[in-house]
Amino acid sequence: MKDKNGEHPFGDAGQLILLVLFVSIWGGDSFFLRKSTFLSENLPLYLRLSISALTMAIALYLFRSGHIAVSHHQRPDIVLIGGAFRYVRHPLYLASILIYFRLSVSTASLFSLAFIFVAIIFYDYIAGYEEGLLELKFGEIYSNYKKRTGRWLPSIGRNSGLGLPIRIIWRRLNRLFLLSGKTILGSALPERFHQEEGIFP
Repeated sequence: MKDKNGEHPFGDAGQLILLVLFVSIWGGDSFFLRKSTFLSENLPLYLRLSISALTMAIALYLFRSGHIAVSHHQRPDIVLIGGAFRYVRHPLYLASILIYFRLSVSTASLFSLAFIFVAIIFYDYIAGYEEGLLELKFGEIYSNYKKRTGRWLPSIGRNSGLGLPIRIIWRRLNRLFLLSGKTILGSALPERFHQEEGIFP
């Protein structure tokens, strides 16, 4: 079976199977069997809800920003570097993992949390497969994009989407603590974050 639009041929079916399995495990453990939800008695509800809300907000951003990649009406034929793609290469897959995590935390289901590792292995496999296709299609452009971003977590190197904001913040902090022409913070920032000549006025 050939890949469809740069996706793993079994990606959609695999995600559907994962969803069914997760809902079965999470729902059964959280509301019926309650075999691994004993931590809910020790974890305050407000803490679980706070973590759930934060995770959901991030997941919604990733879904909304990454949806252009799978829209049948505006599927791009270029390397996407805007929105969430500026930080991670697979925002939609990451959003799915975060949704699983959010539901698991909300009911403190350890069985569900354990199953997330299965989901991560699956998503990492199909993500690697699809990156190979994109590298064949776009060549050096996609290779350079991979160097600036992380597959699942944002990269914070010099050329990454987060690199410049971090260097700006660090420079401003140095200025705040300016003393006798020398900075208190000194050169504690790793070399890759140091100011590039000409970037800052």
